[in-house]
Amino acid sequence: MKQQNKLKILNDPIYGFISIPSEEIFKIVEHPHFQRLRRITQMGLSYLVYPGAHHTRFHHALGCMHLMQKAVQVLRSKSVEISDQEEDALYKAILLHDIGHGPFSHALEYQIINKVTHEQLSSHFMNSLNAEFNGSLTLAIQIFKGEYHRPFMLELISSQLDMDRLDYLKRDSFYTGVAEGNINSQRLITMLNVVDDQLVVEEKGLYSVENFLSGRRLMYWQVYLHKTGIGAEHLLQSVIKRIKELIEKGVDVELPKHLNYFIRNKNPDFSSNSTDLNRFASLDDADVMTTLKLGSDHKDFVLSELCKMILNRQLLKIKMSNKPISQNKVDKHLKRLMTNRNLTKHEASYFVFSGVVVNLAYAKAKPIKILNKRGKLTELIKAGKEDSFNALLKEVKKYYCCYPKLQD
Repeated sequence: MKQQNKLKILNDPIYGFISIPSEEIFKIVEHPHFQRLRRITQMGLSYLVYPGAHHTRFHHALGCMHLMQKAVQVLRSKSVEISDQEEDALYKAILLHDIGHGPFSHALEYQIINKVTHEQLSSHFMNSLNAEFNGSLTLAIQIFKGEYHRPFMLELISSQLDMDRLDYLKRDSFYTGVAEGNINSQRLITMLNVVDDQLVVEEKGLYSVENFLSGRRLMYWQVYLHKTGIGAEHLLQSVIKRIKELIEKGVDVELPKHLNYFIRNKNPDFSSNSTDLNRFASLDDADVMTTLKLGSDHKDFVLSELCKMILNRQLLKIKMSNKPISQNKVDKHLKRLMTNRNLTKHEASYFVFSGVVVNLAYAKAKPIKILNKRGKLTELIKAGKEDSFNALLKEVKKYYCCYPKLQD
């Protein structure tokens, strides 16, 4: 028997007490589709680098909704018209913006479900919930898809200065212990305004925006693009790749029920309330961890070794460089592994590979507009005349090579 819980206040480690603004939004939070986010890690395998990084998409979604409440309060205080219906839609849209994430979030995007983004899956879930909640999410879906006539509402959800980024930087900073991401989200929200239905930042918030963008860039180097994390995520992706390859060869691989379905079916149907959408709603991190445990005992050396390396944190060695990695260097590591473990070149390629990561603090193609005291709008880089602002435009690439630690 289900008991109706009337709790409307939650204690968040980042913001303190946060409130759920309505009975219906509370029911959405209680829905099994949303509760699944408790079992989806926010930062993939980053906990192998930062042991505290076990927080979930559930934490993040509620934090984003809290910041959206603050943003609505600030904008209304500046005479920006936001109706009760628009307010409700903004809360629902930001709450559900990540509901389509699969196991381990970005680490396995496109690996389990090919060519379908988490944003597309979020739209499918929102459509399904809209049918269940008698069409009350229609406006939220329009805003989420960028179909509503007031663009600033989408910008609050998805832009270079949105509630999503303001929460995940501060939250990820807290759980990893990396101080550079501890941005002043309240200060940034207080500086927001709307001009011609576009989101802008008041001039006195110029340096707060610079600090936010610089903090985000540093968080990418220190956390999201940390070399050990990159190597670990490659291993996890390789596990799924190897499983698919073995299945295509007719080799039996034991998998959890719903993960097995998506591994074997390349074109699932995610239309509203479809069986496949409900199957996906049953997938979470536990399915992947179970797969790793089962795979660690598999007769296939490659699959077994990949799984053990993740489970036991016996990860690949990874070297970073400012220059592209030569194929000769990769081949050298491949040959050494092939000889050491008696592997084919194809098998060895699961453990030896190279790649590139890119970090860009600010994309000028999606500008942040600064509002000066005279009411004039200026693009961020032009408003901030110091060289430090131009540095935000610089795209930085780092190249890497992963290979096992072998004893001769």
